[in-house]
Order: sequence, then structure tokens, then C-alpha cells
Amino acid sequence: MNSRRVMWSALGAVALATLIGGAWIFSLPAAPSVDNPPPIAQDERDATIAALKPPKRQRPLVTIIGINDATETTDYLTPYGILRRADVADVVTLATAPGPVTLFPVLKVEPQATIAEFDAQHPDGADYVVVPAMSRDDDPVALQWIRSQSAKGAIIIGVCAGAKVVGDAGLLHGKRATTHWYYIKELRGKHPTMRYVEDRRLVVDDGVATTTGITASIPMSLTLIEAIAGRDKARAIGRDIGLADWDVRHESDEFKFTRPFALTAIGNTAAFWAHERLGIELKDGIDEVSLALVADAWSRTYRSQAVTFAGNGNVRQSRNGIRIYPDQVAASWPAERLLPAIDDRKPAEALDGALQGIGARYGTRTTDFVAMQLEYPRRRATQ
Repeated sequence: MNSRRVMWSALGAVALATLIGGAWIFSLPAAPSVDNPPPIAQDERDATIAALKPPKRQRPLVTIIGINDATETTDYLTPYGILRRADVADVVTLATAPGPVTLFPVLKVEPQATIAEFDAQHPDGADYVVVPAMSRDDDPVALQWIRSQSAKGAIIIGVCAGAKVVGDAGLLHGKRATTHWYYIKELRGKHPTMRYVEDRRLVVDDGVATTTGITASIPMSLTLIEAIAGRDKARAIGRDIGLADWDVRHESDEFKFTRPFALTAIGNTAAFWAHERLGIELKDGIDEVSLALVADAWSRTYRSQAVTFAGNGNVRQSRNGIRIYPDQVAASWPAERLLPAIDDRKPAEALDGALQGIGARYGTRTTDFVAMQLEYPRRRATQ
């Protein structure tokens, strides 16, 4: 099942059903609750950090696995970029097969190794394996490799709907876990012994960690830095990426299928004549986390698709060594469809800027619609 073409196909079906006569849409809640969740108790914080301590090496080895034909953009690039920025671990992006990894909904990158190459170089396995959302939850090669890494003692971290991949690898039996709000019911139905934990962006249980939706990759990465190198280092990196205040608390009731969410999907999809391709200039040294967040957000409006362009077809190397293929060869892009240069913008600020730009271009309902897909708390998205 191509589960990562996510709500896109599902909401397309919603739109069609409603246009045909789905009056049921008006039974959906008008809006989710938006409250500030209570602070995390210190003993819970300490237990989370202890459970994420490096299991093998003093300087741990972190891998991020993707399948070549579609792996979620932010899930794949954000942990890499933040951990590399911190320089507290060796971090490598992997693919199940040779060749580039097509990210979804945007970007194409060159992985740094295949899983076979990694295994040959590191027969004892990684310390951490980050599992993004993938186009298939049941890719046999990915599942076997994840299971083998767990057996070698690696901590497995399912980011967003990557929890479904971890579940299909057989690693959620009897464990506490979470996932993207859109997939909670599916995950619980498929893995009935799993115990869903609400109001947490990160849940750790016996060598397996899972997160809520896409932007939870940011606090997850900072929590991992804290487990490896201490709170002060994590705070410093948080400030460096524009997120001075962070933890794993979450308001789960803020994220649910609502009437405005469905109606925005319907309206934006129906306005096909106004759909746009918006350009992002791809430059050497671009921050891969800022790029991922901005391109991901603009590609989830149902009104626009972000496209990277460069003056030639050569790959560009990001700030921390990711090789990115431009989508189009072009010396420039029409000014009215050119997204602001990312340059040195801090990732959290770049995302907030993208959401503000989406609101200015398409309205606040589309901003909320994108933030809901990213599972990005409104208390930040509306600042």
C-alpha cells in the first residue's frame, strides 16, 4: 500500500465523495481544542533521556534509512541535519538499493550508502536507526534490515508514520507508542497489543522510540542530542535552529479530522486552474533542514508544489553534505512564483516564515491545513 501518498489520495476521495453528495462532512467537528499541555514531570523526562542513551559507542553511529522510490522529505533530512549540526554522533543516510532517493512530497537526494554497504562496513550495526515514513510500510528489504539492526542492539526510532514501518517490522508488540494523528487508528488496529500514548510527541519503550507527525522530528532530534551529549548541548542546538523552548509535550486533541480541514482540502483541490509550481533556488551550502521544512510545507497546500531549480543539472551539496538533485534546470524563476531565498535562515524560523507566506497567499485556513498535516502545534504556527 502506498501509504505515504498520505492524506493526498485519501482526501481526494473525501473531496469526490462530498461533491457527489457527502453531507456527512457537516457532522465533523468545527475545530479541535487548542490548549497548552501541562509540563513533563522531571522523572518522566529523566526516564526518556535514560532510555535513549547510546547503547554501544561513546560517539554513537546514527543511520537514517529510506526506500528509493518515496520516503518522507522532512522525516529523512531533519534528523540528519540537526544531528550533524550538533556534531555529537556520526550520521549517515542510507537507501535500500543503489541510486537516488526520491523524497515525498518534494526533493531527490543521493544517499550516502546502501544498507548492504553499511553492513559491510559496520557488521556490529548502528546505535540508532531512524525510520521515516515511507511509500510502503511493508517493504521487505527495509523491514528485514530494521529487524536485524534491532537484534544487534540499535535503538529504533520511527518518525511520524515511520511508526507503521516499525510496527510491520514486528517491533511494537506490547510497547507504548505514538504516530502521526492521521494514522493512529490504523496503527492500533494493525497492532492491537501496542499501547497508544497521547499528549507526547516522543514515546520511548524498550529500545523503540516513536513520534507524532512530521515536525516532531525536530524535538526528537534535540532529545536525542540531550541523551548523547547533555541538556546544555541540546539547548545550544535548539537556539541555533531557532527553537529555544522545546520538549516532548503535545496536545493530541489539537490534531484531528475537522470540517475546516476537509473543506480546505476540497476547495483547494477543486481550484485546479489556480495550482502553481513555486521555485526554490538550489544552492551549494543550503541548510537541508530549512529546505526540507519549507519545501514540504509549500507542497502540502493542495494549491502549490515546491520545485527546486538551478542553472545546470549538477547536484548541489547541502550545508551538512547531502547531495541534492535540482528538479529543473533554469537560470531564474518567474518572480511572482519564486519563494524567498532560504540562505542562512534558521530551520524553525524558515518553517514559520513559510506558514506565514502560505497564509498571505492562500489564506489562514490553508495555513492551518498545512500545519495540521505537519502536526505542527498552532501555538507556534500562529505566532
